[in-house]
Amino acid sequence: MRDIALLSVIAALLIPTILHPWIGVLAWTWVSIMNPHRYTWAAAELPVAAAVAIATFIGLVLTRDRLRIPITPVTVVLVLFVLWMCATTFTAFNVDESLQMLNRVVKIQVMVLVTIAVLQTRRHGEYFVWVIVLSLGFYGIKGGAFTLLTGGEFRVWGPPGTFIEGNNELALALIMTIPLMRYLQLVAKQRWIRIGLGVAMILSAAAALGTYSRGALLALVAMAGYLWLRSSHKATFGALMLMFGVVLIAFLPEGWEQRMWTIRTYEQDESALGRINAWTMAWNLARDRLFGGGFDVYTYDIFARYAPIPEPRAAHSIYFQVLGEHGIIGLALFVSFWLLVWHSASWVNRHGRKSEETMWTAQLATMCQVGLVGYAVGGAFLSLAYFDLPYNLMALVLLARFWLEERAKGVSRQPSRPVVAREEKEQVIP
Repeated sequence: MRDIALLSVIAALLIPTILHPWIGVLAWTWVSIMNPHRYTWAAAELPVAAAVAIATFIGLVLTRDRLRIPITPVTVVLVLFVLWMCATTFTAFNVDESLQMLNRVVKIQVMVLVTIAVLQTRRHGEYFVWVIVLSLGFYGIKGGAFTLLTGGEFRVWGPPGTFIEGNNELALALIMTIPLMRYLQLVAKQRWIRIGLGVAMILSAAAALGTYSRGALLALVAMAGYLWLRSSHKATFGALMLMFGVVLIAFLPEGWEQRMWTIRTYEQDESALGRINAWTMAWNLARDRLFGGGFDVYTYDIFARYAPIPEPRAAHSIYFQVLGEHGIIGLALFVSFWLLVWHSASWVNRHGRKSEETMWTAQLATMCQVGLVGYAVGGAFLSLAYFDLPYNLMALVLLARFWLEERAKGVSRQPSRPVVAREEKEQVIP
């Protein structure tokens, strides 16, 4: 039944996708982030995402909808980063294995550019946010309820065979989703929706803590700190955050607290020492090879050559992941890209607060920045450099910026039209 239900929904989405590619972007986002096919039997290995992507590209050719050519400093640097990853793949230690990951990464980034091209309006943007929130909120609500009901005795894990399969990865994804829930809460008109989103935020935070991820805890603290800095009621907001944190942590067992305290004694923690060993390998590799080692550098041979201890381990850091795989130039492009995204979000924040009509863009940009703070801090301890979600935040920032710029152009043209019309009329009347 699950297979039939899922395939029926996908099939029903294909025709409207061809007519309106933005629907295809929503379907792709749902499939790629939530991975609903992983909970089926026969459909689990079917190319569901590929079918949606093909229909979307057909729609780009046939649709009468307006499309935008997404050429901005942000997208230019993103394209340069993708091209650089192509170069590092063909100079990699293990080209065949690296090509498989490159294929996956390029598909994601192409669809990110398509997302920027087809999402045009506020309605498109809010549908997009809802798809993200519902897709990841499913794991947040389920995981949060599980954590509270079991007292946090067991870890929360993500869907198998996905970017967020691991407990750490799922935690960061949920943390980045919470600000988007807050945005929907700010713009929602129905009280029951605002209450539901509030509950979802609490449960998602509980699920993130229930993963036992130390990086998630640091990301939550960083996001709360950034929100506190932006708040106009710092004392009230700070007290609420403190109370909220104390209540949530009170539900968690002593084992959780002991694991969190290992942040202070990392030199005695095997997991932390393994990460430092992997980071050292990435640094030594980047110094030795301009193009880095390609996507597949986590092997015994490479660690024996570049790491203090020849024990292969994932980078567990978006920064050292990119550094080891794509070299210093790759890391420079990666960091530059996210700095440009932050700059665009700040621009939207400033200009969007000038009127009530444009306030939604400022609220969206602020919440995207909160999510990016979580990604920047939590990502320092997780290998999620190519995960869809942060790039979706970038697409939302650009949507808000394009909307503001086009509105500003329309407003600047409006005053001249009535004046010209009156002048022409006055010349005709005797």
